[in-house]
Amino acid sequence: MKVLLAAGGTAGHVNPALAAAGEIKKLCPEAELLFVGTADKIEARLAPQAGLEFRAIDVAGFQRRITPKNIVRNISAVGKLLRSRRQCKAILDDFSPDVAVGFGGYVSGPIIRMAQQRGIPTAIHEQNAYPGVTNRTLAKRAGAVMLTDERAAEHLDCAVPPVTVGLPVRSEIVTADREAARRRLGVGDSKVVLSFGGSLGAKTINTVMTDVMERLKDENLFFIHGYGKYGAFVPQELEKRGVLPVLSCRVTEYIDDMADCLAASDVVVCRAGASTIGELKAVGCCPILIPSPNVAENHQFKNAESLAENDAGYVIEEKDLTADSLAQLIEKLAADDGLRQSVGANIKSMFRPDSARVIAETVLSLGGKS
Repeated sequence: MKVLLAAGGTAGHVNPALAAAGEIKKLCPEAELLFVGTADKIEARLAPQAGLEFRAIDVAGFQRRITPKNIVRNISAVGKLLRSRRQCKAILDDFSPDVAVGFGGYVSGPIIRMAQQRGIPTAIHEQNAYPGVTNRTLAKRAGAVMLTDERAAEHLDCAVPPVTVGLPVRSEIVTADREAARRRLGVGDSKVVLSFGGSLGAKTINTVMTDVMERLKDENLFFIHGYGKYGAFVPQELEKRGVLPVLSCRVTEYIDDMADCLAASDVVVCRAGASTIGELKAVGCCPILIPSPNVAENHQFKNAESLAENDAGYVIEEKDLTADSLAQLIEKLAADDGLRQSVGANIKSMFRPDSARVIAETVLSLGGKS
């Protein structure tokens, strides 16, 4: 059994593919796996780290906002797309997969589309409540369409009925123990407010959380804030305002013990990417979601909306975000144990712990493995 997996660009696409790959190897140890991505994105590092053979194709996404710079980028993207056909042909000729599965991102488009043209069984997995353009195209000929959020089906024209399977989440997130995590973090009996905006940092979240921490510095709260690569001004500003000597907090560029931080948290302030929401569901957190407005199809807002509609989180659009409104909501949630527990139970009920296994079984079945 030979399985080709294609994904790239962001952790939201790559991590589910890696989780599914691991489960495929558990169910079918003799399976040969090949991961296809781009050479300059995180998949080029993460796939080999996971022990997977990796092949790169040279593709780029198309810019939807028309500017002189983006016109040049799109012309380059067309050239890369044409060249990628030769790369995809070589990969399919060399590897000859029994089944090919795409997890989104523009890199999965050319290779999965060519597999479909060759009659190779294909599957896709969509992580967001509003599917990306690549999966919207591939769904029309895929032999299996797997969704994280059932609402995505409303926007897909599928060759087969789509199935909601959830989103695979790292095992250390799922199994993290709250009390042990709180002891390791040394938060005592304080309510923990965890906030982050991704590895690069979200300027708006960084700015507002700086103000929030100043406003709430005298409350019985412990803040854990990841400010990201471009948020170095946060600790500098807190120091300048005299907040750090008073505030109970840990303010760092990158949160490398996210499993503990999520498990220990009482309130989480974050974006609404698919991977983040999957981890919130796995832990049963009480989230305040601030969707990024700078993503295709505004899919983060739709991800967040699916939680809010189930009383499983709060949504503040970036255009409406102020330090006062966020501080008031954090105070309200920190003070109301029953409300937090209700929200946490609702979001936890949306988690599918068997997601990776179901994806793996679907892929293997499609490839002829009973």
